[in-house]
Amino acid sequence: MAIDQGKLMEFLNRFVGDLGATMAAGNVVVGHRLGLFRELGERPATAAQLAERTGTDPRYIAEWLRGQAAGGYVTRTVSGDEETYSLSEEQALCLTSPDNPVYAPGAFVFALGTLKAEPRITEALRSGGGVGWHEHDPDVFVGCEQFFRPGYHANLPTWISSLDGVDQKLQQGASVADVGCGLGASSVLMAQNYPGAQVTGSDYHGGSIELARKRAAEAGVADRVGFEVAGAQTFTGTGYDLVTTFDCLHDMGDPLAAARHIRQSLAPDGTWMIVEPFAQDDPSDNQNPVGRVYYNFSTFLCLPNAKSQSGGYALGAQAGQAAIRRVVTDAGFTRFARVAETPFNLVYEARP
Repeated sequence: MAIDQGKLMEFLNRFVGDLGATMAAGNVVVGHRLGLFRELGERPATAAQLAERTGTDPRYIAEWLRGQAAGGYVTRTVSGDEETYSLSEEQALCLTSPDNPVYAPGAFVFALGTLKAEPRITEALRSGGGVGWHEHDPDVFVGCEQFFRPGYHANLPTWISSLDGVDQKLQQGASVADVGCGLGASSVLMAQNYPGAQVTGSDYHGGSIELARKRAAEAGVADRVGFEVAGAQTFTGTGYDLVTTFDCLHDMGDPLAAARHIRQSLAPDGTWMIVEPFAQDDPSDNQNPVGRVYYNFSTFLCLPNAKSQSGGYALGAQAGQAAIRRVVTDAGFTRFARVAETPFNLVYEARP
């Protein structure tokens, strides 16, 4: 078989780019944890200046800065023998504030935490067994919150407004169940946006709920946001005006049972808002950068978690609208619609 040298080099260039990105992920997390991006966003600096301002070692910082510049994450300017580094407005937007809708470092915290499970995932692919969400490294829980929260922070008002009559109900003091809430970012944001609403978050992972309670207290909304350790099929309460599931339905081994329980928990005129990863129904239409991110996370997190639970489902992070619709209608909901989207999420409305 003759090797096409052009195609070979094209593949190797892609491989080198991915290898550089893999190692860059660790360096971005270092910059995130040490406040290097945040400090550089305040004003330009040489390696020595940045090291002094952040209490770090200048030789390490010089190497770190050159690597970040090579990847396009910081801007390098040379004048004589002096190298100065800075962040453009676009770089600063993505790297310095967790409240920005495109804040990026949390995604790498999420990814590095996920990859620590590689030996177990390798074995799971052989055996077909599962690995529960609760069995992963703690950085998975924190990183997941940091990955998704900026998008929720930026888009939640628009998503709520896309639901029939829900914004008005929340302003008047609706009751909300936030199912699969993780560290409670979505629960806290809903309480902050709607001071009259009462929100109850639930998640089967006790460690996440413990952190969620701390997050709510720090945000000053603990009087309006409560949490319980409970699965999506067993959370308590009825008569909810709104039930939400943020990026978690596809992770469940039995999303149908969860959907049925959600329907029973809703008021007769209640609404279920389903936020899921952006995906088309045909896998051919997911062969793109966003699809690549979600398929790879799904192999390590979503499918193993679903396979660790009873129910027989393994939807994965690229389930698509048709699969979600099937679960919702099989659970007895009579109305289902796609009401909003971003490059990373699709938002559906289900009504009893």
